Amino acid sequence: MTKIALCGANGKMGGVVVNSAGENDNCEIVCGIDAFGENNYSFPTYKSFGEIKEDVDVVIDFSNPACLDSMLEYCLAGSIPVIICTTGYSDEQVEKIKSAANSIPVFYSGNMSLGVNLLIELAKQATKVLGNDFDIEIVEKHHNLKVDAPSGTAIMIADAISEELENEPQYVYDRHAYRRKRSKDEIGIHAIRGGTIVGEHDVIFAGHDEVVTISHQSQSKELFATGAINAAIFIIGKEAGMYNMSQMLAEKLK
Repeated sequence: MTKIALCGANGKMGGVVVNSAGENDNCEIVCGIDAFGENNYSFPTYKSFGEIKEDVDVVIDFSNPACLDSMLEYCLAGSIPVIICTTGYSDEQVEKIKSAANSIPVFYSGNMSLGVNLLIELAKQATKVLGNDFDIEIVEKHHNLKVDAPSGTAIMIADAISEELENEPQYVYDRHAYRRKRSKDEIGIHAIRGGTIVGEHDVIFAGHDEVVTISHQSQSKELFATGAINAAIFIIGKEAGMYNMSQMLAEKLK
């Protein structure tokens, strides 16, 4: 039985993770961590990692970038693996995550959806065929409460596409500031915020007289919670290092 500490337990995703964990016989949430403290869950919720009394096998994080330092300190001190699902980290924070992976297993993904990771693989294949002759644009849509933009998933897609291009592209987020035609060596990334959109991502390959679009729509947050729980079970017993959804899927297919 995998014992999980849930960081961000009182958030919207925290509640979804709690429900998903309750339906999985291979894990249990033994405690939560949230700045707002107690709730009505069957497990205790603490305001800080230093208050945790339970034995923990792995931490799942759906919280806020501000929690990163204390979470990594707790995990490193106890040699506890961590599943990082939070987005919006600065470059400096990403380096801290990579540094932690030298000592503990870190599963880091901007999106825990199987379908999104398939979209990324398809986008990479399309880039191999079309990338040098087609313009590439990424459009992401999320609910009006999401604070970071562009989404972590959009950046994941752009980074994956970049690996397949001959020249390193420039990411362009806001074209209204430029008075020039589009460069071939760029990827446009656009964020839309509105309503209750769970998450939509379109990768557009625009060529001469033809357009190829690869799309994914998330219908509920449950798929992200299920992915995080599967990652928590997957990472137990792994050596220190960075892990992602592609590696987990590859292991499942063996």
